[in-house]
Amino acid sequence: MAIHIKRRDLITLLSGAATWPLTARAQQRDRLRRVAVVMQYVESDSQGQLRAAAFRDGLEKAGWVAGRNIAVDYLWGVLDSERTRGITEQLRQQVPDVIAINSSRGLREIESAAPGVPIVFIVVSEPVAQGFVASLAHPGGNITGFSNLEPTVGAKWLDLLKQVAPQVTRIAFIYNPVNPGAKVTLQSTQSAAKQFSFDVMDVPVRDSAEIEAAIGELAREPGGALLMPPDPFTVGHRKRIIELAARDRLPLVAAVRSFADEGGLLAYGVHIPELFRQAAGYVGRILRGEMPGDLPVQQPTKFELVVNLRTARALGLTVPDKLLALADDVVE
Repeated sequence: MAIHIKRRDLITLLSGAATWPLTARAQQRDRLRRVAVVMQYVESDSQGQLRAAAFRDGLEKAGWVAGRNIAVDYLWGVLDSERTRGITEQLRQQVPDVIAINSSRGLREIESAAPGVPIVFIVVSEPVAQGFVASLAHPGGNITGFSNLEPTVGAKWLDLLKQVAPQVTRIAFIYNPVNPGAKVTLQSTQSAAKQFSFDVMDVPVRDSAEIEAAIGELAREPGGALLMPPDPFTVGHRKRIIELAARDRLPLVAAVRSFADEGGLLAYGVHIPELFRQAAGYVGRILRGEMPGDLPVQQPTKFELVVNLRTARALGLTVPDKLLALADDVVE
């Protein structure tokens, strides 16, 4: 029996057959990609939200919009060991296309939980020494990212402190001893101390009790000040550190701006949200097919100075006008 098809229907059928593979390919190409962002902060921390916003902005600038072509899962609080175990289990079950992680402490566990998944780290010091990448220029493997280490920054911290608090003679360099980057900045700070007539004391701390003991010891004699290099551990304890510094009238200089925003005297260091924004660009490039091992680890280039003028007044200190003019932000 002959089957008669109208010419108009045949054209429609053939055009549909020709279009389907193109549509299928477009749908496959534009499928929703999934990214997991592992954050060191708890979700309620304003600093964590600031960094997450910068990451979203970086993704959008790279052409990745949540709900349209990408889904982003923020996994908060990796500094807590129990929470880290929960995050690794989640990553085992829901393998993302790319992982961005804001912690060297959890990076090793995350890498083991999702073998082969591309990883972009954010704010990790000494990635070569820690064995995460083969070299900064040629990371190799499936990991690359953005370092926050600038070894020469120690001299800048001392210079700022000398300008604002010339009466200081003793500085407690309080740091997490398992952070190799902190040890590097300690050495550079101690090397620069002589030209400023400072005694920079090596003060490793492992828990809140040691932090309290160290600050109490420093406050027993006049002329003391606190210096906090970049480290997730001390940032996580910043509220108590700031309270103790205020109680004992100790000038506090830190690498992370949240210390100055929340009551410390000065902060000078890498502009962390900018690293999140740039890391989102790397994530976008990997989603489009580039290999992490071919993307060089980036060193910090943008720094910021924050002065808490209210704290300076409370300590009876005068901030020079030229320093206020150079500040990116002044807390009144």
